[in-house]
Amino acid sequence: MNVLVFADSENGKVSKAAFEASTYGAKIAADNGGSATLLTYGNLNEEALNELASYGITNILHSSSISEMDPMQLARLTAAAADSKQCDVIIFSHDYTGKSVAPIVAAKLQAGLVTGAIDYPSTGDDFVVKTNVFSGKAFANVKINTAKKVLTLLPNSVSKQKQEASANVEAFSADAGAASVQVKEFKAEGGDGINLTEAELVVSAGRGLKGPENWGMIEDLAKELGAATACSRPVSDIGWRPHHEHVGQTGIAIRPNLYIAAGISGAIQHLAGVNGSKVIVVINTDPEAPFFKAADYGVVGDAFEVVPRLIEAVKSFKAAQA
Repeated sequence: MNVLVFADSENGKVSKAAFEASTYGAKIAADNGGSATLLTYGNLNEEALNELASYGITNILHSSSISEMDPMQLARLTAAAADSKQCDVIIFSHDYTGKSVAPIVAAKLQAGLVTGAIDYPSTGDDFVVKTNVFSGKAFANVKINTAKKVLTLLPNSVSKQKQEASANVEAFSADAGAASVQVKEFKAEGGDGINLTEAELVVSAGRGLKGPENWGMIEDLAKELGAATACSRPVSDIGWRPHHEHVGQTGIAIRPNLYIAAGISGAIQHLAGVNGSKVIVVINTDPEAPFFKAADYGVVGDAFEVVPRLIEAVKSFKAAQA
């Protein structure tokens, strides 16, 4: 069973999610007697390509003819690559690009599609993929019956694992057609901060902080932890924080290793976007806040007292480790 992994790139860099997808695809191929090929595009230097090769990938196809994220062009390119290397399984990251391109590829290849895989598939008599359903409240095991299969992998579902391997890098081109999207300007949200969808640690806050002027302590805690910052929907709606920090059912769904929520009650819509977190810590003055039912650790207290103490504790711990 040969596997094709699609690796998105941005400004000459490959995302952390692409390395996770590479690890995921390489293991599926190895467990089923096949090889793993990676397809990427754009202006990637030799160092970036070599790093991709260290995650169990056998072949790397690099298309320099496509430089922008045009879903139709990328879908045609991916379908052509899958045919070229006789790949039965095509894997995308469950990000903006993957969610745009994967369904088109599935339609072109007449392949079954499962989005948001959270574990390695069962590949015995049947090909069965585990995924979240009902906004993360339950799991579903989905069997794909088609000869070709397309998956998107949720970020932080598997750990990226380097291997002692070398890959053959080759230029790849295919008739991708004319671009239907033209990018005139690119502005990264969040400045130089950590990408929220890739963050392993996230510090978030809600209306319990009472105003945007009090967000400094959240940013300080995030800085000490090396974490990204996030917020609840009401906070972004009233303009206290930018919309790209909004996590929840109608915002960004995240799966960090640690999610700290201060002053967030934990409405069901917010929980739907963060309940995949491995560890949830809730700080709230209301002991009946719904979020405590989903928390691994809960602190009943005022965020204005608890968060500064957390910052000092992290600083003391880091100083002791130095």
